[in-house]
Amino acid sequence: MATASNAASAERCDIAVVGAGILGLATARELLLREPAARVVVLERERDVAQHQTSHNSGVVHAGIYYAPGSLKARLAVEGARETRAYCEQHGLPFRACGKLIVATAAGELGRLDELERRGHANGVAGLRRVDAAGIAAIEPAAVGIAALHAPTTAVTDFGRVARQIADDVRAAGGVIRTGAPVDAVHGGVLRLGGGGALTAGRVIACAGLWSDRLAHASGAPRDPIIVPFRGGYRHLRHERASLVRGLIYPVPDPELPFLGVHLTRGIDDEVHVGPTALLAGARDAYQLRRIVPKDVASSLAWPGTWRLARHWWRTGLREARWAVRPALLAREAAVFVPALTPGDLVSGGSGVRAQAVGRDGTLIDDFVIDEHDGVIHVRNAPSPAATAAFPLARMIVDRLER
Repeated sequence: MATASNAASAERCDIAVVGAGILGLATARELLLREPAARVVVLERERDVAQHQTSHNSGVVHAGIYYAPGSLKARLAVEGARETRAYCEQHGLPFRACGKLIVATAAGELGRLDELERRGHANGVAGLRRVDAAGIAAIEPAAVGIAALHAPTTAVTDFGRVARQIADDVRAAGGVIRTGAPVDAVHGGVLRLGGGGALTAGRVIACAGLWSDRLAHASGAPRDPIIVPFRGGYRHLRHERASLVRGLIYPVPDPELPFLGVHLTRGIDDEVHVGPTALLAGARDAYQLRRIVPKDVASSLAWPGTWRLARHWWRTGLREARWAVRPALLAREAAVFVPALTPGDLVSGGSGVRAQAVGRDGTLIDDFVIDEHDGVIHVRNAPSPAATAAFPLARMIVDRLER
């Protein structure tokens, strides 16, 4: 938390960064590496850093398999995974390359598995290989399938701890992090702070995550796209059944959806997560299923894209709702590729909220969206693998600022 003297000195600065998630912090770190004498201030609405998407996820460091070759996501994921590993090793942070299996359980999935294999090799994913049913059993004895991709470099970490270390780097380099400092709007280099007060900055970068659309719109940028929050709920395997999973086991994803399907993930804490579900959330911080914020619900329901999305994907939405309220159905889905898993093996787990950008036409936007308006750079959408890609994505954002 910033001290009173830090807060006082932050009324005017050279560069302001809105948002102290992993991307905002990595951006501030990159700014200070390039401009050590600059007065950099990070403004965070919560009482501590990394309180939302950064610390409410399964901690997977993605290797770069899913993304179209040559795309920004592909390049940044591969670079980011390598840099995240190096950063964790440098600072003694937890990092484990446990490997991932993407398992096809039906012949109809083999074509999509072929495409993922092509993409992974084109993106330079180290060690990626195709395995058959016997190969699956050798890597994950409890898993079954007719074929799979094995990515041995896929890893897990604790992104919350990584972000807190980056925050320490920012402070050590002379940057100021002000927590409990929500930003309502930015106009002409003046950041209007919630509860009164203002900060004047020569340059501004907004990495506001779940509230990125509101800040952009309040600052005069177009409303499209908006953030429609999706709550991802996990179950855990009981500790005595955690041996069913050695690393990460994923299904072959539906290419039309930005979600990867129900999967099993052994986290850095050795808890095995099963999920997540994907439900339209009642609040942008709906870490409890029953949490509802009327303003957040109204925002989602007033957006034409939400209704177009619902009309197109209502069957998927019903399935996700059933998985969320009936753990036995979630267990049945996971048991498709881990048959020994039973409903009694699941216990309550954590949850996260995904800041999903949705276009007016109902499109689920699955790429990074970085806009500039009135001299402010707004990160409007930073979906997975944004945590993996935080360091190279931060460089790209600062490159844009310098241009």
